[in-house]
Amino acid sequence: QVQLVESGGGLVQAGDSLRLSCAASGRTFSMITLGWFRQAPGKEREFVAAINWSFRNTWYADSVKGRFTISRDNGQNTVYLQMNSLKPEDTAVYYCAAGRRAGYIRSPVDFGSWGQGTQVTVSS
Repeated sequence: QVQLVESGGGLVQAGDSLRLSCAASGRTFSMITLGWFRQAPGKEREFVAAINWSFRNTWYADSVKGRFTISRDNGQNTVYLQMNSLKPEDTAVYYCAAGRRAGYIRSPVDFGSWGQGTQVTVSS
């Protein structure tokens, strides 16, 4: 199993930036893909961004493309989500997830390990 711990959430104003971090531990050698999802109240969990742990290729939801950047530090077993130009509609609990599947996966069912989530609130 992989354990994931997110940090970096908070309350910001529209247009501000935040950087989320996700520290992985445990069987990290089994990680193929690391991703970020978010869930707003009353809505389903949605894909935000993901990165292939070995090859660094990244992919994004259309709603965040050009504003968010996912990256990873293999030495620290940490994945980051840099969020710029934040909007009120970005308000949600953000979850880090690890999966053992390759390819441009976006579905929560493709990720087997999840963090506890970190709240991001963007005021207008």
